[in-house]
Amino acid sequence: MTPLGDTLTTDSVFEPRALFRRSVSSSSFWLVLILAALIIGFYAHSSDAFGSTTNITNIALDASGLLVISVAMTFIVITGGIDLSPGAVLVFSQVIGAKVMVAMPQDNTTLAISAGIAAALATGAAWGALNGFLIAYARVPALIATLGTMGMALGGSLIMTNGLNVAGIPSQITSIATADLLGLPLIVVIALLVAILGGGLLKLTRFGKVTFAIGSNIEAVRRAGLSERRHLLTIYLSMGVLAAFAGQLEMARFGTTAVNGHSTDALQAIAAVIIGGTSLFGGVGSLLGTVIGVFIPAVLRNGFLIVGMGAFWQQAVIGAVLIAAVYWDQLKRRVDIR
Repeated sequence: MTPLGDTLTTDSVFEPRALFRRSVSSSSFWLVLILAALIIGFYAHSSDAFGSTTNITNIALDASGLLVISVAMTFIVITGGIDLSPGAVLVFSQVIGAKVMVAMPQDNTTLAISAGIAAALATGAAWGALNGFLIAYARVPALIATLGTMGMALGGSLIMTNGLNVAGIPSQITSIATADLLGLPLIVVIALLVAILGGGLLKLTRFGKVTFAIGSNIEAVRRAGLSERRHLLTIYLSMGVLAAFAGQLEMARFGTTAVNGHSTDALQAIAAVIIGGTSLFGGVGSLLGTVIGVFIPAVLRNGFLIVGMGAFWQQAVIGAVLIAAVYWDQLKRRVDIR
């Protein structure tokens, strides 16, 4: 068996101590401390506003959609790739799903909503498959391929809607947003389940091992007889599906589409993944870090709003955090090389 084949076996990863070491890396430990310090600091400044149940729930809800997208983005960045299209794919899929819901007979809203969600997920899968084909088979650089599909998807959304949100969506769809499980909003529970499933797939399966291998040594993957093209196609297709899924969660929360509301989703997801410790150079990353990387900017934005810091300062601070995360990644790489 090849050395790569040895690294792709999954027996050892089920050993409890190995699982613990993989789940709580040193970088994730420091990220948890940073997040805890932010929460304690904002709570100490304004416990009534920041620490209220309503505010904590809003932070979690605001982060949920981005978390779903960031799960797929983690896999992509670990392979050394990038995807600029999830925000546009989210909007396009959301519009298709909403139009199907409106077009269906309204005497059976359950059927209309189910058909709309299915259409949205299929649309997201199609965009993701297109990205995967362009990158893995046509060998178009990921930056260019996803930049192109971003423009196509966003332009198509505006053409279909004339820049206006789709009206007439069945109001029953918001029942998902008002439901809760064990005291947590159902949307938050769903997003966390997606992250947990993604983390298990990344750390405990052969698929996850190949994902890391592609980002660290793609030539070894090829020599081991594995198809990196099919793997990349699957990963980008998954991004399309999860972007569409995030759009449906948002539509359930607000009861409408958001044609002009997701222009920065891709950049936010990339920032969350990098802040969470995933290397832009590929081969390194974790879903635990991504989860924390999603919530650090969410807590910062919410806390800054409560303490009265302007929106411009919020963006500046979050940008500085992103630069610091990339610089830290480069320092770690230099140490590893030495």
